[in-house]
Amino acid sequence: MTAPMQVDYHDVLRVWREADAIPEIEHAWLFDHLMPIGGDPNGPTHEGWTLLSALAAQTRRLRLGLLVTSNRFRPPAMLAKIAATVDIVSGGRLDFGIGAGSRPSHPLARREYEAHGLPFHDAAHAVASLAEACTVIRRLWTETEPFDVHGTHVQLTGAFCNPKPIQRPHPPILIGGRSAQVLRVVAEHADLWNIPGGDIEDAVRRSALLDRYCADIGRDPASITRSIHLPISYDQPGGTQDAIGAAIEAGFQHIVLGLPAPYPAGVAQWVTDEFITTWSSGVSMLSSQH
Repeated sequence: MTAPMQVDYHDVLRVWREADAIPEIEHAWLFDHLMPIGGDPNGPTHEGWTLLSALAAQTRRLRLGLLVTSNRFRPPAMLAKIAATVDIVSGGRLDFGIGAGSRPSHPLARREYEAHGLPFHDAAHAVASLAEACTVIRRLWTETEPFDVHGTHVQLTGAFCNPKPIQRPHPPILIGGRSAQVLRVVAEHADLWNIPGGDIEDAVRRSALLDRYCADIGRDPASITRSIHLPISYDQPGGTQDAIGAAIEAGFQHIVLGLPAPYPAGVAQWVTDEFITTWSSGVSMLSSQH
């Protein structure tokens, strides 16, 4: 994962092109912020979906996505259209990552809403909006006739998405988050669930809670792939290796390795040699954020 902040477009492109040529790296990810959430608060941050489309056109093999799209930034019907376009540009390689949006308690994330004229509602509103958005986006990707929506948070008249995504029935949906309220949405809508790493015991507890929510609605918990984001250290790779091992032991099959910027030359091959080949058996390894 390459967080597109405090970096140049060509830096990200270099890493993605290198990763695209390494079969052991299966996925690459960006994040979805409009201003930096680390480093120089006035430094550069590239818009995620625009950058993703550019990188989709410059790669051939990697699956790709945003970890994760803020549902607060774009109306869901517009987001469905954007994502369908990226799936087409990529030749059907999109993993559609989405979440409720940043926590109000995170001041560096909060300011981007005010700076861009975006409303910032409370967490309950954000989670309810996410659930409606997932339903609407899936319908837009799959239904063949225009439809209306009269939801609590989404109002649409004559909604229709054409062209559809290449992937059928639709791109895999990855939902990121750790709160109990978001995990209920995950149980209902997600093909993959991602949680930020750091506290593996908490991640295990959240995964068990997701199992219970799946059981409540009659869904097989094993139908949701468990994904975790782990930051890597260039200076102390042993700690990252231990974190990967703990995550795999805990049942996380989908590992996203976050790259700190600036990116050293040959970083994708270094990640492969240092981490992925050690744990490649039965595990999906993703690369590239901050």
